[in-house]
Amino acid sequence: MATVLILGAGVAGHTAAMHAKRMLGPRHDVVVVTPNANWNWIPSNIWVGVGKMAPEKVVFPLAPIYDRLGIQFHQALAVSLHPEGGEGHTRPYVIARSTRPDSEGQEEAYEYDYLINATGPKLNFGATEGLGPEHGNSWSVCTAAHATQTAGKLAEAIARCKAGEHLRFVIGTGHGTCTCEGAAFEYTFNVDHVLREAGVRDHAEVVYLTNEAELGDFGVGGMIFTQQGFQTTSKLWTESLYRERDVMPILGAHCTKIEPGVIHYEQLDGSMNELTFDFAMLLPPFRGADLKAYDVTGADISDKVFNPAGFLKVDANYAAGAYENWSAEDWPKTYQSPLYDNVFAAGIAFAPPHQISRPRTSPNGTVITPAPPRTGMPSGMIAKAVVMTIVDRIKGTGAPAHESPMTRMGAACVASAGMGFFDGSAAAMTMMPVVPDWKAFPNTGRNIKGTSGEIGLAGHWVKHMLHILFIWKAKARPFWWLIPE
Repeated sequence: MATVLILGAGVAGHTAAMHAKRMLGPRHDVVVVTPNANWNWIPSNIWVGVGKMAPEKVVFPLAPIYDRLGIQFHQALAVSLHPEGGEGHTRPYVIARSTRPDSEGQEEAYEYDYLINATGPKLNFGATEGLGPEHGNSWSVCTAAHATQTAGKLAEAIARCKAGEHLRFVIGTGHGTCTCEGAAFEYTFNVDHVLREAGVRDHAEVVYLTNEAELGDFGVGGMIFTQQGFQTTSKLWTESLYRERDVMPILGAHCTKIEPGVIHYEQLDGSMNELTFDFAMLLPPFRGADLKAYDVTGADISDKVFNPAGFLKVDANYAAGAYENWSAEDWPKTYQSPLYDNVFAAGIAFAPPHQISRPRTSPNGTVITPAPPRTGMPSGMIAKAVVMTIVDRIKGTGAPAHESPMTRMGAACVASAGMGFFDGSAAAMTMMPVVPDWKAFPNTGRNIKGTSGEIGLAGHWVKHMLHILFIWKAKARPFWWLIPE
């Protein structure tokens, strides 16, 4: 009997746990250790954050799902990884601290035969002084609780507009190395939509503040795609939407400090600026979980197992160096640790070799470049591939490791631009592959036939249907495995 230990239960971890148990059956143990009692469908937090969806529509408790599936569930925060065993353990193990409300933070060891690190991101609000809801200077939609709080503050701002005040709404990224620009894009246009619904758009200035050097970068270096039979760029496509909706973009920005009503930021040209606001939703940068690693003697080997940001090193080329040397071959294929062949990472937890967008630094030496996105669809696809590799090894098939490189992976993103069954819209984008391969596609980096962009009401219907389908899948409803990752 083998034990598969999964750290984290977000998109990657939850997907891995369900597929692992489905494929391995009752003869083997699947164990999930995660600090959260509830699962959250994070893409729909955008709608919660503008008051268009109740938070209970995007969260549900994990324990009943895992109990039904036969998955062992422990609500705890992993704090240390011991991939060589030791301290009385004959197998590798992880130490985790209980986060149950009725516990006193006791620590417990969880042994494993195979480990999947799917801890996801730590929301690094502390990277920018004054950033985030803890300080009350800006708001967030990164969790359902954050989004609920943000919706309340947005409603207060709209009420002020209805009373005749003219307010400035700032939405975007709160640091020069943020990722998930797509979420900031979505929230921007959902705010624009609810302002119009409330009849106060003329009393509101909407500003999009981003670390992207160009609109439409989205952390993937932008795209060349087909639209209604013609080729265009995501830059032109996105710029037209911002002009149409009267949203003012501020590009290449790194927030240095957030004070009540004032954002201090540096731009790529080296200028230092201030922007006053009445309402601000600014996303934080991500870092890896605070997880240490120790060898059998107890020596700290964290710098060998994780990169400086705390993400697990996998089968990637971390020595590519300058942008001119970057290649599609730098990106991981199997997501297996080069040091321990029974340790894998999935989703945001794996360390990317470098950005996807062209690296940029201000004259002051400040890095202002989006980090590569690894959420949503890629997270699920990577998690399933990792599980298939582990299942093959447990069953002794001798099959090679399954591969799911982002350089061969297609992905679809449906970004809401306003919720409403008759007046909503969404930007539906596809890219193939996620990470450009300039050798395979010299002119565009991606397959033009698989890269496209459209916006309209139909996109909103698709977005809402995806919400329903993925909640169904995450709750392990009948035939859930037939729904693609």
